[in-house]
Amino acid sequence: MARKYFGTDGIRGQANTDPMTAEIALRVGRAAGRYFTRGDHRHRVVIGKDTRLSGYMIEPALTAGFVSAGMDVILVGPLPTPAVAMLTPSLRADLGVMISASHNPFEDNGIKLFGPDGYKLSDEVETAIEQHMDNGHDAKPVPPVLLGRAQRLDDAAGRYIEFVKNTVPSGLTLDGLRVVVDCAHGAAYKVAPTVLWELGADVIPIGVNPDGFNINQDCGSTATTRMQEEVVKRSADVGIALDGDADRVIMADEAGEVLDGDQLMACVAESWHTSGRLRGGGIVATVMSNLGLEKHLEKRGLSLIRTSVGDRYVVEHMRDHGFNMGGEQSGHIVLSDYTTTGDGLIAALEVLSVLAQTKRRASEVCRTFQPYPQLLENVRYQNGAQPLEDEAVKSAIKASEERLGDQGRLVIRKSGTEPLIRVMAEAEDALLVRDVVAQVVAAVEQAVG
Repeated sequence: MARKYFGTDGIRGQANTDPMTAEIALRVGRAAGRYFTRGDHRHRVVIGKDTRLSGYMIEPALTAGFVSAGMDVILVGPLPTPAVAMLTPSLRADLGVMISASHNPFEDNGIKLFGPDGYKLSDEVETAIEQHMDNGHDAKPVPPVLLGRAQRLDDAAGRYIEFVKNTVPSGLTLDGLRVVVDCAHGAAYKVAPTVLWELGADVIPIGVNPDGFNINQDCGSTATTRMQEEVVKRSADVGIALDGDADRVIMADEAGEVLDGDQLMACVAESWHTSGRLRGGGIVATVMSNLGLEKHLEKRGLSLIRTSVGDRYVVEHMRDHGFNMGGEQSGHIVLSDYTTTGDGLIAALEVLSVLAQTKRRASEVCRTFQPYPQLLENVRYQNGAQPLEDEAVKSAIKASEERLGDQGRLVIRKSGTEPLIRVMAEAEDALLVRDVVAQVVAAVEQAVG
């Protein structure tokens, strides 16, 4: 059954435009509030946000919806998505909500929902909430005596800071490490530099002056050039780039060279495997992770299990099959010993812990495999178009797969958050990779006009 509002990571779109309007946010609050009202206790919902201007519109609309459904609302202000996931069970809340469009520009916003256990909601629950929204089940108001209340939790940031610091091994400090941290003018602009400084690092913060418009603008995990330059300029040991809601991280070594999610997962997986902490016999990643990572893990007797794109699908497989590490090449890294969702800051701290314990450089501990040549290109299409159903596109995909054979991979998919067709290929032969991607992209572009 096709869903009207929810995509692969909650609801997302341009602010003040369907589906990211105040009216729909109100309906989400009512519908989710009614769905999660079970039992006769006072029901609670935690609402956090990033630094986008439109958060001032979405937050009160959601609050009104939940209050009208009889839920008490706890507002925590700008905090990373994983902080909301952590605080939800910690505060014995029935639901957690994060207002963010992650790595998207400020014009966009989104709504992510977490259950009482701190995990993102399943497709089935999101579909049920949609049905409540569209069938009027959210419209029946509770009696005045049952209306909820709203309050701000002043120490929310402090709680998250202490939680993150406690993931570092007891007695280990980051003394002597010079760290550049780019917070993307987003949700972690206060907490990330604080955590690193309190753990002993020499911190060089950038991207920490949000104005409502500059989130992810030429900064953060999708635009790492500034972070890389600062690492070299300041003679730093490592750089950290978070995205707008800090659930993903990309790093750089001491030479300013980028370390993506695959390389970071390899680093942490090896460390955990050596210490006996790694469960499941490997890690869980997505179809986008590099074939070089898979081959590298195989040499060490570890497996790489692939899921559909989206950290929620990674987490589902981890939970179902006993893995405690997984993530995406884009920097969503889930360490389930600590968190229920991707946490860029905690993942970065695991890498910094390896540096501190081994006294080795980031280029040595984080470049343990040679990535296969990989190319990803996006083709934008109009909403409602179905370019992957075009016969010429299907023929181009089939021909490209035959050319790659057993020597590489071709992954074609629709983005779950934007009207894009993503075309990715990888193989040992870089020229072949470019050729097959160009062939498929040309066919898709012709199909979309």
